[in-house]
Order: sequence, then structure tokens, then C-alpha cells
Amino acid sequence: MTAPALRTGLIGWGAIGRVVGRALADGAVPGAALVCVVDNRPLGADVPAPRCTVEQALERCDLLVEAAGQGLVREWGERVLESGTDLLIASTGALADEDLAKRLLDAGPGRLHATGGALGGLDLLQAVCAMGPLDEVRLTTTKLPATLEQPWMGEELRTRLWTATGPVEVMTGTARDVPERFPRSTNVAASVALAVGDPGAVRVTVVADPAARQTSHVVEAHGPHGSYRFEVRHVPDPGNPATSGVVPYAVLRSLGALTGRTGQIL
Repeated sequence: MTAPALRTGLIGWGAIGRVVGRALADGAVPGAALVCVVDNRPLGADVPAPRCTVEQALERCDLLVEAAGQGLVREWGERVLESGTDLLIASTGALADEDLAKRLLDAGPGRLHATGGALGGLDLLQAVCAMGPLDEVRLTTTKLPATLEQPWMGEELRTRLWTATGPVEVMTGTARDVPERFPRSTNVAASVALAVGDPGAVRVTVVADPAARQTSHVVEAHGPHGSYRFEVRHVPDPGNPATSGVVPYAVLRSLGALTGRTGQIL
């Protein structure tokens, strides 16, 4: 007997949500059916599912996919999970807030899921940390200056960003504080922190480079069981250069795992 399709709602019809929503509507994830889209902005005529509010989506869906930013996770995450609806988040940077992460993990009966997004190797980091803590974990993220400008930046830093002729170090900190300062650009930092299990143990450096035609993430980890280095370079999404074009496909892969698609490496 075939199991009923997972009734899936999508929150956010931006660069990530459009790809995910159209793929779901085209049947790209067997076992998942797109039943609604949540977004306050004008959506156009090509949205492949009815538009609704978050409250309405909770009544209609088994799973909500967040593709709307960290603010949505903070505002609605607990309520979604407490309603019994599962939640898959793309904006993992929200989980750098340890108090929020704890509240979401303690909430239920809905289950919280997170996608690895633009970075691989997280499963290996989790496996290594199960053997014992790492001595050092570093992440260096390099992006175009325009994708990193933030309201909190002073005039001096803004000038350095816009006049840079080479790489400029914008911020160095931990995976606890960097995602808060760059809410649309450093979800990878939180993903590494989740894999390691300690945001304070991950040192993050954010670099602006006017020549960075590809977004770069370099993870370096060292410990008693070995040394590890991962580097990925992604073409930015043309509709939203702050994110990589691969992110919606990482979300779709996570959806495939949740619906029990067989024959894939988990």
C-alpha cells in the first residue's frame, strides 16, 4: 500500500523558494506534495499552489519548509512545532542563537529538521566529534562585498568594502555571533556549529573580495583523530547573490530524505 504524500507547505517565494516550489509541483520529490505557499509579497501568476497564511498552513500541512530567512524561524518556529507540524529550515543561522535552538529542540510534537545548505562534509565532522572533541575548527567564508554590507557597519568599514581592490577581512568571531551580524550570508557558519555541537568552538572569518565570482567556504578542523579540510566554491544565485545557487537543491535533497527516497547516500 502506497503511503500518502507528505503535505508540504513552503514559506518564502524568493530565490530558494521558487526553485523548491516548482520542483515539488513537478513531482521532483516522490512522496511530497506542495499544498500551499506562504509569502506576504506579490507572487505573480506562476505560483503552483494556493497562497495562504502561516496559520492556515498549519492546518493543511504535515511539513513546512522555511525559505524566508532567520526572522521567520525566530517568530514562528516554536508555534509550528507545537502545532504538530514538522519544520525544515534553510536559514540555519537562526540556530546560532543557543536559547532559540534549545527552545525549538524542546518544542513538539512537530520535529525540527535543518538542511546543510551550501556546505558538504558535515556528516564527517559529526562522526569525528562522536569520537571526541576537536581541538580547532575554523571556517573562512569569502563573498562579494555587496552581499556583506550590513546596517550595523560604520562608515570606515563600508568605505573599505566599496573601495576594496583585493580581499578585505570584514569580521572574525565565533559561529555564535557571526550569523547574527550577517543573517542572510552566514548560514554555513551555523551548519558547521551544529555539526560540531558547539557554536563557540567554531572560529569564523568573513572576507569580502571584489574578485570573488564564486562564493567560497573553507572548513579546517584538527583533533586527536585527524585533520580535515573542506573547500567549496559556488556560483551565487543570480536572483539573490547573498545565497548560493545550490541551496534550494540541498533543500530538495533533505526533503527526499524525509520522504524516504531510497538509494541515496544519507
